Amino acid sequence: MTGGNLHVKAYRARMDPTLNALLLAAAVLVLLAALVGRGGSTRQLERRLERLESKLDLVMRHLDVAEPGPDQDVVLLARAGRKIEAIKRYRELTGVGLKEAKDAVERIH
Repeated sequence: MTGGNLHVKAYRARMDPTLNALLLAAAVLVLLAALVGRGGSTRQLERRLERLESKLDLVMRHLDVAEPGPDQDVVLLARAGRKIEAIKRYRELTGVGLKEAKDAVERIH
C-alpha cells in the first residue's frame, strides 16, 4: 500500500459521518438552487429533485453515512404526547413541510 493511500484512509477515518451528511445536504441544496434558477415546469423540477435525491442516497450508502435520526427535543416532545409541539420543532430543525414533519413525528415511539 502506498503512502498516499494511507493518507486517504487516515483522512476518511477522521471524517465525522454527520459532517459528511451535512456536506452532502449542502451540495444538494446548491444543486437544487441551480435547478430552480434554470426555470422549467414544476414536474421537471420534481423529476430533477428525485434524481438528485437518488444520487445523494447512493453517495451516502457508498460513504456508509447514516441519515441522522430525529433531534432529542422532538423525541421528548413526541413521547410526552406533545405532538403539535414536536411537529413544529421538527419543521424548525429540518425545514420540511407539515405532512413530512407529521409523518416523521408519528414514526417516533
